[in-house]
Amino acid sequence: MELSSGLIGLAGQIVKLGLADYKKVLNSITDARLAGQPIISWLVHNKIVTSREVMTLATSQFGVASFDLSCFKIKLLSKDLLSERIVRKHRVLPLAKRGNLLYVALADPGDQLVLNEIKFTTGCAVELVVVEQDKLDLLIEQLYDSLLESFESLADEVLEESEYIEIQNELIIDAIDEAPIVKFVNSMLLRAIKIGASDLHFEPYENSYRVRFRTDGILHEVSKQPVGLRDRISTRLKVMASIDISERRKPQDGRIKLKVSSVKSINFRVNTLPTLWGEKIVLRILDSDSTKLGIDSLGYESAQKKLYLEALDLPQGMILVTGPTGSGKSVSLYTGINIINTVERNISTAEDPVEIYLEGINQVNVNFKQGMDFAQALRAFLRQDPDVIMIGEIRDLETAEIAIKAAQTGHMVMSTLHTNSAADTLTRLRNMGVAAFNLAISINLIIAQRLARRLCNICKVVKKIPVDILLQEGFSLEQVGTFKVYEAVGCDKCNAGYKGRIGIYEVVKITPALQAIIMEGGNPIEINQQIRKEGFNDLRTSALEKVIQGVVSLEEVNRVTKD
Repeated sequence: MELSSGLIGLAGQIVKLGLADYKKVLNSITDARLAGQPIISWLVHNKIVTSREVMTLATSQFGVASFDLSCFKIKLLSKDLLSERIVRKHRVLPLAKRGNLLYVALADPGDQLVLNEIKFTTGCAVELVVVEQDKLDLLIEQLYDSLLESFESLADEVLEESEYIEIQNELIIDAIDEAPIVKFVNSMLLRAIKIGASDLHFEPYENSYRVRFRTDGILHEVSKQPVGLRDRISTRLKVMASIDISERRKPQDGRIKLKVSSVKSINFRVNTLPTLWGEKIVLRILDSDSTKLGIDSLGYESAQKKLYLEALDLPQGMILVTGPTGSGKSVSLYTGINIINTVERNISTAEDPVEIYLEGINQVNVNFKQGMDFAQALRAFLRQDPDVIMIGEIRDLETAEIAIKAAQTGHMVMSTLHTNSAADTLTRLRNMGVAAFNLAISINLIIAQRLARRLCNICKVVKKIPVDILLQEGFSLEQVGTFKVYEAVGCDKCNAGYKGRIGIYEVVKITPALQAIIMEGGNPIEINQQIRKEGFNDLRTSALEKVIQGVVSLEEVNRVTKD
């Protein structure tokens, strides 16, 4: 594969001429897109290439004249020649206008979309001039000397796409309204929704304030602001989340409901954390639509899906979903609950906190300060004529024993644990003090899971891997040669070669043979041996199946399944 494969324009030439590493440029394309910046601007700002190198390359590549901005007078510039939105979005600067000819300075003259937008919005013919990126940025900031104005510009661009924005408690918010900060925060929330981020991190440091998004499980920096804006941004977020703005010494939790259209709202779970340099605030996007996609979208193999559906159809017993934080446990549980959510069933959930609102479900927020923990909620549910009970997490013996009792007395119980595999789940419950006999007769199904990034179907390429390496990775000799291994490349339609995520599962039905081993006090090794003997794939085997299907890269499999 040619080094610059998948890269076009100046970015491709930068790699081709050896000015920067291919992988570094590829990752920068993703980061630049998430930050809403041109790629060349991003490469220069992050010192991957210099302004001088880019200008020299652009001049020779496109035959465009260069110009030294250091001798240009700021007073000669006019804000009226081009809108601030276009100037900041594309990092361009109108230098002068002669009749119907507009002279525009920029670092990357190969971006035809920028040229077309300038021509369309101004109605002028355009003459491009190549300049150094850092000098261009300095002149832009001098032209628009208030940084807060940039927040308005950035927010306006996003708000144009979603004019209908409404936030709960907006009357309160209006009382402390600082328009630029409000628009900046709104723009961050809307951008995160637009690109499919799962979390937003607002982070104060000694000399800067950083915003990062988690997209497809990986954090990316999307904005860096002056540290002086720290308190105003955090105050805005706390007011939106109905959190005490005067309390900055201890963590707080809240919730934001953002109405992005006349029919659609997005909820954010908000948590504040006092750090050395101020409050870090993390928002988790809670999109109820994620539970309406159906079980087929989650990535279960056909045999695994059949086991889950069969377990959901049972009148009583326990289904446990396990895995680390961020592995998709909640979506798996909510999807299952949606499947059995009928008018004939009384379904109640106890969660910490309720993440996604479900119609027809009795959802309860546990409140430890008020004595309403999982165990208390469970006791209350059992007096409410339940058919199905979902517990956010089994954390202690008291909760485990009540859940086991409910599962043995005609109720379906669903819950999660933070363990790595089915065998580890049984060991964890036994270590809590749950009797082996109760585990054996109560648990119907255990699902261990991870989330892996999907390869982009547009730009993925075949990767040649020696047979001995494939065998070491876990493929059988019969499998080798029957499939192609793909790797991530990256294009303008994805995030560094990946687009979305897919579940990888170990789905284990508790069979009579497994019940016998559990009741005899079998250790994790013995339990695992029986699980494999029964034909249930472990996480690694299921992940390798995704490689065979061309859905996941081998690198991603190793990232999520190698402990």
